[in-house]
Amino acid sequence: MPRIDALAARLGGELLGDGSVEVRRVAPPEQAGEGDLAFLANPKYLARLKASQAAAFIVKPVHRDALGDDRPRILTSDPYLYFARAAQFFNPLPPVVPGIHPLASVRCAIPETVEVDAGAVVEEGAEIGEAVQIGANCYIGRGARVSRGTRLMPNVTIYAGCILGENCIIHAGAVIGSDGFGFAREADGRWVKIPQTGRVVIGNDVEIGANTSIDRGALEDTVIGDGVKLDNQIQIAHNVRIGAHTAIAGSSGIAGSAKIGERCMIGGQAGIVGHLSIADDVVVSGCTMVSKSIRAAGIYTGSLPQQTHGEWVRNFAHLRHLDALANRIRLLEQRLEQQETNKEAL
Repeated sequence: MPRIDALAARLGGELLGDGSVEVRRVAPPEQAGEGDLAFLANPKYLARLKASQAAAFIVKPVHRDALGDDRPRILTSDPYLYFARAAQFFNPLPPVVPGIHPLASVRCAIPETVEVDAGAVVEEGAEIGEAVQIGANCYIGRGARVSRGTRLMPNVTIYAGCILGENCIIHAGAVIGSDGFGFAREADGRWVKIPQTGRVVIGNDVEIGANTSIDRGALEDTVIGDGVKLDNQIQIAHNVRIGAHTAIAGSSGIAGSAKIGERCMIGGQAGIVGHLSIADDVVVSGCTMVSKSIRAAGIYTGSLPQQTHGEWVRNFAHLRHLDALANRIRLLEQRLEQQETNKEAL
């Protein structure tokens, strides 16, 4: 097991206490024991940290003396970020095992450093970079490009012509480059399919969750910027553009041609209407429906808090009469103005 002083030397921070203590993993304070490293991100849990049996701790400088002088601790301005880096240190991704499984079908030249698992299909004209991992039953279409160090978990589908950058992680069941939902309507109500001829272009260091779908562009490309993180079961429609380092939580839906800025955070089950724009550094709360463009950074919320069914029925009954109530208020205001005018005339 590594020593706590070696971890601090690698990840930074100020080490206090015995640096020879060995640590093997990061654990919650209440569950931590010998060899565990606990962290405090929220001050309201300080009591739990004090009672913890962890071998060492990650805390803010303001809590440097909260655990006594004899307990090893690393001081850092952002314990949660430090925890993430420590967790990566203790849990590195498994190495790529080069080779093509006998049950895989590879119809193009690939580097010797690539791993291709059973049932995977790589079509002619695909470009595969060094140290790529292609999981079981993945499909990579003609002319698609998967760049260096990217990992495709089992059952990922990459349609023809799509591009994935370096060091991406695409989780099981994700579909990259399926047709966008594009149709024109005949006079008799029948739908005419519009061929989707664009691509999906994904930057470097992007993570895409399980069963997330990203549609190819209708004419232009759907573009996912560097460092974007997408949760499970997200729908991203055709021609959407998502700026670098934006994170979107599960079950969200982004309609066609929406443009989302850089470093945004979109909460779970949020919905974003098509053809609008969201500025950089915007936070959209979970379950919010974004129906018009957001031009300035900030936090935006459009969901109602939970309430009992009876309360909801009564409140909705009031909502249905808001127009009539507003008209009555305007009439009352007009009468009051008329009364004031009459008084002045007298």
